[in-house]
Amino acid sequence: MITLKSDRELAAMEKSGEIIAGMHQELRKIIKPGVSTWAIEEFGRNYIEGHGGRAAQIGFEGFKYATTISVNNEVAHAFPRKDLILKDGDLVKVDTVVDLDGAYSDSAWSYAVGNVSPEVQRLMDVTHEALYLGIDQAQVGNRLGDIGAVINDFVENQNGYGNVRDYIGHGIGPTMHEEPAVPHYGVAGRGLRLKPGMTITIEPMVNMGGYEVETSTEDGWTVTTADGSWSAQYEHVVAITNDGPKILTSQDPEFDAKYLL
Repeated sequence: MITLKSDRELAAMEKSGEIIAGMHQELRKIIKPGVSTWAIEEFGRNYIEGHGGRAAQIGFEGFKYATTISVNNEVAHAFPRKDLILKDGDLVKVDTVVDLDGAYSDSAWSYAVGNVSPEVQRLMDVTHEALYLGIDQAQVGNRLGDIGAVINDFVENQNGYGNVRDYIGHGIGPTMHEEPAVPHYGVAGRGLRLKPGMTITIEPMVNMGGYEVETSTEDGWTVTTADGSWSAQYEHVVAITNDGPKILTSQDPEFDAKYLL
């Protein structure tokens, strides 16, 4: 079911998104060589709960943690680990969902640990730009295929990376995952037409190599690239409005000025 949000509901989701944004802003100071991914988990959970939110991933389909923390060739959904210590040059992705009094927000971000190689920095830059190219297509009257088509063309045709297909964006609020499904590939002009009040996540996952991924048979959660190449991801919650797409999880009001409610 697709729910269309009122102005009041969008404002509530934006408040939820402010918690995630604040957490990510603080993680820029926390994530550095020598830090365990468990320390990131503890910080994230404490930040969310300390600001009145609930870490909504805990208990979702049996998941035990407030965050997923995926390193290098791990694409998504990896567990935080006490024995995984970040080192200089690593690429770490942190994803979480916040429930603030029934208003949901969801955001993943990629972080360079110390000094990353030019190749890794380029992967991050392309993935970040792909996110915003997708957001620009989240216009009233456009179709879901317009979002996916522009992302896939930029990632694969223009930059030669693998655009993950097995995991996609989704509607959000009043539940964590709802319709519509939001692929990061597709055909322009095809798919569901976007309407005011819809709220969706746009969250491209981009691999240095091929787009194929595998899920761990040991824990049933951790997704890695099939070819061992490294992967990056960025994610925002976006509201479809008559005034254009509005980011509800913005970390940088100056950069996102035209996308704010």
